[in-house]
Amino acid sequence: MPKLDGTHLPERLGQRLADLKAGKEVAIRDVKALLSDEQIAAMDAAWAEQQALRKNKRARTKEEEQAFGWKTKREIYIEAYERALNEANDLLLEAYQERLDKAELRAAKIYLDAYFSEKDEGKEAYQADLAAKNELKRAHLEKVDAARMNARDKEVWAMEDAIRAEIRKNMTPDELEQLELAEEHERALASSKVKTRAKTGKAYK
Repeated sequence: MPKLDGTHLPERLGQRLADLKAGKEVAIRDVKALLSDEQIAAMDAAWAEQQALRKNKRARTKEEEQAFGWKTKREIYIEAYERALNEANDLLLEAYQERLDKAELRAAKIYLDAYFSEKDEGKEAYQADLAAKNELKRAHLEKVDAARMNARDKEVWAMEDAIRAEIRKNMTPDELEQLELAEEHERALASSKVKTRAKTGKAYK
């Protein structure tokens, strides 16, 4: 399996979690493939606890199994994946930031290596610059500049919006009502400030 970074992980975890919940057959190696060593250790420990529980408490019916807290291996896997997905979503913005940083570092290295290589061969600065930019084009990268930073900001903002939407989706009705009341209050304050500045003729700072 190709190496995944944190920006791919939530989607892959979500797909495998859906398979587990749907009762599809998933090999243990595939279950572990998307989990960290710590998450695998926690999952194995949870199953070991279940095995000990079964030795100490014998259940005769499904109701007794539930009362004793028995869980199947699939239920243990599902719980492990739900925790892993929550952790991956919490780190999603950081993962995108890291991915963007790596792309910028790679672009800067390609540009500088090509630039100074051309300079060592006696080329003029503008010639070295053109050659370095051509290397970036061949690598499908851009020179790290203000335009790149603006694009990066837009992607980070988009990720923040996506995370806020995910949080809102998982809120209870009471939590969502409180959030909407707070947002309405903030909009009222912002509107009041705009009206006050319009009356006084003060510019925005």
